[in-house]
Amino acid sequence: MRIYANLKCNHTRKSFENYAKNLDKFCKNSNLEVKVFAPASAFMENKFSFKIGAQNFYPCENGNFTGEIGFEMLKEFDINSILIGHSERRILGEDNDLLKAKFEFAKDKSLNIVFCVGENLEIKNSGKTKEFLAAQLQGVDLSYENLIIAYEPVWAIGTGKSANLGDIDEILDFLRTLTKAPLLYGGSVNESNINEILKIKNCGGALVGSASYEVDGFINLLKDIK
Repeated sequence: MRIYANLKCNHTRKSFENYAKNLDKFCKNSNLEVKVFAPASAFMENKFSFKIGAQNFYPCENGNFTGEIGFEMLKEFDINSILIGHSERRILGEDNDLLKAKFEFAKDKSLNIVFCVGENLEIKNSGKTKEFLAAQLQGVDLSYENLIIAYEPVWAIGTGKSANLGDIDEILDFLRTLTKAPLLYGGSVNESNINEILKIKNCGGALVGSASYEVDGFINLLKDIK
């Protein structure tokens, strides 16, 4: 079972060193596939029993791209997993052209891609979620062997309001008609709902946000998984 943490804009290098040390102790005796998408300033060598991934990158080796993270920087830390298409990046202006360029670059480098899709409340209430998600996946090679799709309804991210199990089941069933890639759910995943979410037929794991920010809380969530 894949349980991935997205720490977003949280943790310093010092605090993440402590986070990684404690999580490593737990993961050594766990059968879960755990990855932590850490802030770039906290990157460290991938020497743990869990994997470190990147929340963001720019489709280049290096170059004149002020403030960006190139592939050369990821290689230094042996980071080979990246998030693409998270709604919080889309809101900042990452359009389909940039996301497609990121995907193609990452695919060319054989990186593990977690590609995020999700609708806002207006789209959900209009009944057009499936069409919207299909459009978000246009230009993505859904047969890429190192692809994982994460369904994260925008209205559930960081709100404490997870989608109900029936809605998650329906959307993951729909996504399964488009791809054989593993499917994750994200959006206010926590200790109280994770086991029910993981029982959903096409759910291959979870992308955890705020419930992963504190290492003790994240470890407790992992311990509770049945």
